[in-house]
Amino acid sequence: MKVPLEVTYRDVEKTAAIDALIHEKVAKLEEVCDHISSCHIAVEKIHDRPRSGSPYRVRIDMTVPPGHELVADSNPGEETQYVELDTVIRDAFSAARRQLSKLTKRQHESDKSQNQEPYETTALVNKIFREEGYGFIKTLDGQDIYFHRNSVLHDDFDRLEIGTGVRFFVEDGEEGPQATTVKIVDKPGVTVGKSDQSLIEPPLGWE
Repeated sequence: MKVPLEVTYRDVEKTAAIDALIHEKVAKLEEVCDHISSCHIAVEKIHDRPRSGSPYRVRIDMTVPPGHELVADSNPGEETQYVELDTVIRDAFSAARRQLSKLTKRQHESDKSQNQEPYETTALVNKIFREEGYGFIKTLDGQDIYFHRNSVLHDDFDRLEIGTGVRFFVEDGEEGPQATTVKIVDKPGVTVGKSDQSLIEPPLGWE
């Protein structure tokens, strides 16, 4: 168990069976979210002799990076029949599991969206297939990136030559990364723009 776990019993006798049930349920939560940073569970008896419902209440407080605080509890009301403690515990963990599932889904969708954000980079054209209307750009770390003539700004595809310096955005395509918004900047070894004093150095493996 990786989660720092704290269990508090209030007017409830701690038994091996209840303790084992709680640890089992916490392990199930870790299967949903493996980066829970803390988990505090309060098991308490709030009524001695309720006519209905349950004398027990279980509250689960969790924190999940980067700063999410989740609270789930179970306290069956008077409209239900008498509920045993183990059932109240299971209900509380079911609510906690649902909250964790929703949070991890949002986090995964957010990570996926961020990973798909295009980013701008500079590189050199190293392959051109003029009749087919596409080519490849070799990045400064030696990666070949596909581009289509429609991605070249100002209809400059026919001006491209092997070694032409370009600036472009990279995004994920169906068959891997591809270049979009390709703009000619200059030949290798020539200053890239008036405000950029650095030179386009040949990429790794460039011949």
